[in-house]
Amino acid sequence: MDTFGPIADLYESVRPGYPPEIADAILAHHGSTPTSVVEVGAGTGKGTDVLARIGAPLTCIEPDPRMAASLARRFPDARIHTTTFERWSPPAGGVGVLACAMAWHWLAPATRNTQARRALAPGGTLAVFGHRYGYADAAQGAAIRSALHAVDPTVRERPVDWFYQDIVDRGQFDDVRREVFGRDLRLDKEQYLGLVRTFGPYLSRPPAQQQRAITSLGRVVDEFGGTVVLALRTTLVLARAGRQARAG
Repeated sequence: MDTFGPIADLYESVRPGYPPEIADAILAHHGSTPTSVVEVGAGTGKGTDVLARIGAPLTCIEPDPRMAASLARRFPDARIHTTTFERWSPPAGGVGVLACAMAWHWLAPATRNTQARRALAPGGTLAVFGHRYGYADAAQGAAIRSALHAVDPTVRERPVDWFYQDIVDRGQFDDVRREVFGRDLRLDKEQYLGLVRTFGPYLSRPPAQQQRAITSLGRVVDEFGGTVVLALRTTLVLARAGRQARAG
């Protein structure tokens, strides 16, 4: 998967980070400092910044070599595996915490919960977290969605906190809970358009369609004074591995 590799530097500069309270919530749920933390789909390290605060040996799994190189520069003490989660082999006995930030949807839907459960030690903690990009100004949000729909009517958003329901429905974990953190994030036009350029749906479109979207969004932002205020919703889902791995 090389969707984000060509824009690794842009991704690192414009994607918002995560609340440091996520590390505290993971520690509280786990009950102590875990023996190990493994992050799946680590990217350039936005989630790694938070996970490093836990204070346990850290392993990062990232399939794109350019993203993995950025990780290695930023986190020299972490062990980096340049591979997919599906090809990675967990250590004997499992890991203490398995985390995934904004990458759960990239994992194979039919197997991601089962594989995550099998990677964890008995009583280990699953921590999945990610952002939802809303708009503080409802009118601006409606105008932006209308502009994107005009360029590509097939664009659809996943349900809010969809990964919480995914984990609950698969039934692989106990004590599933979620915490939600909210904050407003003010961006000027160039910052906002840079952020859009890092979104998977944008990157998957042909160059001409990408340019139409950026041009249209730029006009909308100008109409609203050149600023976008994102209502950033960050959801953390925590779950516990039972004493025995379940079939699935």
